[in-house]
Amino acid sequence: MSGLPRLRSALGRARFYVREFSGEAAYDRYVAHARSHDPDAEVLSRRAFEHARTDAREADPREGFGCC
Repeated sequence: MSGLPRLRSALGRARFYVREFSGEAAYDRYVAHARSHDPDAEVLSRRAFEHARTDAREADPREGFGCC
């Protein structure tokens, strides 16, 4: 492998890790899971999904989202 293919491969791996680290891939996994279980199921919008995800994290005392 040389040149452009090697660069594309490296950029693809970097993109994968950035999406996983940032949580962006979580929505894609949610949609894929919902569609695989019920293709006609109504899925949350990305905004609603992120809101529900944040609420769940803040409600979990193990996450440490306490004030002061």
